[in-house]
Amino acid sequence: MINITLLENALLANYKRKKFISYAADAIFVFCSFWLAYFLRLDDVSAIFVSSNWFLMLALIPATLFVFNKLGLYRVVLRYMGAKTIETIVASTVISMIILTFMCYFTTFFEPRSLPLIYFGILTMCTGGSRLIVHITLSRIASRNLRKVVIYGAGSAGRQLANGLKDGGDYNVAAFLDDDHTKCNSIVQGVPVISPSEFSTFITKNSVEKILVAIPSASVSERCRVLRILEPFEIKIQTIPTLDNLLDGKVSPNDLVDVELEDLLGREPVEPISDLLHKNIGEKVVLVTGAGGSIGSELCRQIIQLKPASLILFELSEFALYQVQTELSDLIKTQQLNTQLFPIVGSVQHAERVESVIRSFKVNTIYHAAAYKHVPMVEHNVVEGVRNNIFGTLAIAKAAIKAKVETFVLISTDKAVRPTNVMGASKRMAELILQALDSSPFNQSTRFSMVRFGNVLGSSGSVVPLFRKQIKEGKAITLTHAEITRYFMTIPEASQLVIQAGAMAEGGDVFVLDMGEPVKIKALAERLIRLSGLTIKSEKNPHGDIEIVYTGLRPGEKLYEELLIGDNVTPTEHERILSANELRINWKEVEGILNKLEEYCCDFNHSALRTTLLEAPLGFNPVDSINDLEWLARQNVMPIPVSDSNKNVVPFNDILAQKYPKPSVVYSH
Repeated sequence: MINITLLENALLANYKRKKFISYAADAIFVFCSFWLAYFLRLDDVSAIFVSSNWFLMLALIPATLFVFNKLGLYRVVLRYMGAKTIETIVASTVISMIILTFMCYFTTFFEPRSLPLIYFGILTMCTGGSRLIVHITLSRIASRNLRKVVIYGAGSAGRQLANGLKDGGDYNVAAFLDDDHTKCNSIVQGVPVISPSEFSTFITKNSVEKILVAIPSASVSERCRVLRILEPFEIKIQTIPTLDNLLDGKVSPNDLVDVELEDLLGREPVEPISDLLHKNIGEKVVLVTGAGGSIGSELCRQIIQLKPASLILFELSEFALYQVQTELSDLIKTQQLNTQLFPIVGSVQHAERVESVIRSFKVNTIYHAAAYKHVPMVEHNVVEGVRNNIFGTLAIAKAAIKAKVETFVLISTDKAVRPTNVMGASKRMAELILQALDSSPFNQSTRFSMVRFGNVLGSSGSVVPLFRKQIKEGKAITLTHAEITRYFMTIPEASQLVIQAGAMAEGGDVFVLDMGEPVKIKALAERLIRLSGLTIKSEKNPHGDIEIVYTGLRPGEKLYEELLIGDNVTPTEHERILSANELRINWKEVEGILNKLEEYCCDFNHSALRTTLLEAPLGFNPVDSINDLEWLARQNVMPIPVSDSNKNVVPFNDILAQKYPKPSVVYSH
């Protein structure tokens, strides 16, 4: 039995001391191998008294140590010993055997002819075996305090990850987990492979802290299936990046990431239609408003890949513009693209600035993503929300017509359908403006369309980063309502579909993206808690880790979002893009509504502004009273939320319900 303390001391010794120990051990191995070979061959103890044998052995030891040193055997770090080390050991002992043969047959020493072969076998076992024993022992010593993990997937990616973790020195791979029955109960790289049915018992016995999912080539639905298998174990789960990211060289198999929401949704991407992607972009001048935002910046990334002649980044935030311009410039340089990039600071409400930019650069295609989109924020800043979302859209649309822009695509939202908040109502009004302009007599060149979709993952204000932050900090997850449900889509998929939808437009089209099945946010939060290796704290489980606290719906928020106003929808050539046939009004009606809105915005007349939005054909049905902070301050109402005795947040619009009741005028189609 090897003394563990002695080995630990040897491991901590300096290089010279360890090298001296290796020299001494190998000298003993050469000595013992020579005499053991002699005794095995002749079975004669008297040979030890022959002086010539001692001279032979004493010459062999330094010669062998010299060979071992020259071949680099003493530079090997035993903890990381591998196949190359074994090759070096064999080569060294072969040379030592040749030296012994030379001494026996080309000098006056007489030894049996088979002696060198026996000597070679014994010396190889001694030098190789001793190093292997030290390697195994030191590995066990080093892994005693490492965190134990299990790798799901015993394929090449799993094995590569195991090697990387072994070299990293942070984790000890306790087992591979695989639902392939042909791999179960086998040993891969010295690590057992177990099946999911054995896993519950295994993690209890071995105190496993984490599961690492190593299936980069799996489809989204397959990854989702795996996560559903692992979720009940309530152990932290991380994954290695997808195959696309690995092939791009952005990450390595050893880079671990938390479970992404797209893995939980199991939504498979659809191959884009190449002709639609290039139609409005290839070799054209493209302008993106709100280029520094979540959707706008991703649109720019996708557009750059389609090789436009020029891309104009139009953005109000200087910092956001700088960030996206820097990223895209690096992309152009790396991929050696010929696209010209122009960062323009400006507001879409500044009609003269917008028109000047469009004319100066001779823009062919516009993607209008600039908008105030956070529902509670627009509820608290109604006038600015209306100015930016409605009059900003009007300004850039009119400028597009004057400059004879070919294509104009509005990024709309599911909140424009039967809106319950000002943000949704303003976006629905923007849709009506573009439809009216598309068919107006003074528009002879610009084709307007709009693309409507729901929440995108990773956008600013998304719930997922907030949930992750709360879980990481051990705080309660805050959720507005237990029944709140939303559609979700990744930003890259949404942007790609927007480009393709705009290419199919004939004029005044409302396109609706197929968002899949809606997701209950509560279920999403619960899954994130379990996949983080934690338990849900509730009345049934008072000792759980993370509690879910309900704060009440925020101003203007509704439980369920919709994508269609009616049922009149037709498919398009893309399976995830639908065309909605909805109410349109002519430009004269739109102009009348806009004149009122402009007057009331200038006067900050929130009551009249609310009434105008209610009377317009928007389907606006607000669930709250007016929540504009400036208006509330003028009414001498404290514009802040308060807390009740149960520490649950109470929206301040409840306080106003009696003094300022919700208007009764509701437009119905």
